[in-house]
Amino acid sequence: MTHPTYNFNKLIIAGGTMFAMLAVPMAVNSVTGLDLGAISSAQAAEEGGAKKGSATKGGTKQGAANKGGQGKGGSSNKILRAPVDTEEDSDRPAWAGVKGGKAGGGGKPGGAGTKKGDLFGDMVILLRDSNGVPILTTDGLVQVVAYYYPEGSTTLVPLKDASGNLVVIPYNAEGDLLPTVTLDGKTYDVVGAEVDLGRLSVARAPEKVLQHSLDEALSKLTATGVVIGLDAAGRLTVNGVAIDSPLENLALYDAYMTGTLPSTLTLPTGFTPASLLAAAADKTGDIKIDTVVYMNSILGINNLTTGTYYNFDTYNYDRYTTWKDATATVLVLKDGVYVPTVVNLYETLFNSTNWIDPTPTVGDAGADDFATAADDYLTVIQFIHDNAVR
Repeated sequence: MTHPTYNFNKLIIAGGTMFAMLAVPMAVNSVTGLDLGAISSAQAAEEGGAKKGSATKGGTKQGAANKGGQGKGGSSNKILRAPVDTEEDSDRPAWAGVKGGKAGGGGKPGGAGTKKGDLFGDMVILLRDSNGVPILTTDGLVQVVAYYYPEGSTTLVPLKDASGNLVVIPYNAEGDLLPTVTLDGKTYDVVGAEVDLGRLSVARAPEKVLQHSLDEALSKLTATGVVIGLDAAGRLTVNGVAIDSPLENLALYDAYMTGTLPSTLTLPTGFTPASLLAAAADKTGDIKIDTVVYMNSILGINNLTTGTYYNFDTYNYDRYTTWKDATATVLVLKDGVYVPTVVNLYETLFNSTNWIDPTPTVGDAGADDFATAADDYLTVIQFIHDNAVR
């Protein structure tokens, strides 16, 4: 993939976060008067709302709206979940943040060194183009999607106008985000919804952490005589054994996206880096376009100094083609007994419903394709993990 360059206009502080500003085409939003462009699936997928909280009140929702089947944390009506160990994964560093809480929370151990992503504070859902690049106002400010609490609810949902278009939070003359939006004569208290990276926050660790994990993964993948394949969840396997370490998968993702994997390493047919990001994420979390872009910026895949963002224009995702023939052997409850059963993943997890790209401005490709693919892989990983034959 090629990497296009976008020039920065300015740096601003919005909601306590330093954002790099990019110059991109605009269109006018009739509700707020702010300049908007194409709205990506990252925002369109927020139909289910967010968990109570935002950049000022917490974090984002659980469960992705783009799934045709079950949400994360639930099971299909065809499958009954087997009892699982609920203990947190042991490879999650204490300073990487508490699961379900604000990304990066917790203290860093003394002597840990400089972390990647130190410039990133609160990361909120923004309007982005189909390649994930923030869409700016004419003043060069990022556009934060407005979230609010419906009356009697503790769940954040995106604010939309009468036509179903997302509304963004306006700025005052000083460039500060306003706490309210007036829409159709009604005033709403609004906030920005935080993107919770969860376990992916380990990307902020010193480079030596991921380097060690990359060395471990490559020692398996490049050993003499090994057979590299893919498991039912799209994860890389070595002689039939999946590389399931989140750190190793994140390190491989970083290396793949930056083109630094050994040239002698041949990856199997059907491999996608989206599965690496999924295998690195919290099993019960979500991956959206904002997740992908923020991660790429923290890892250095996006170069915020030069304004170069990873180009997803050639990435295509078709859920039907990917999963229609995919199967997995899981435990299914039959007559009071869990029985190993082969199930079709497309039918079981996605209700045989394909994903339709909501922003087909670049054919069927874009960062929303990549994010949806990663989120679907994460759905499969969680399902197999929770119902695996042990």
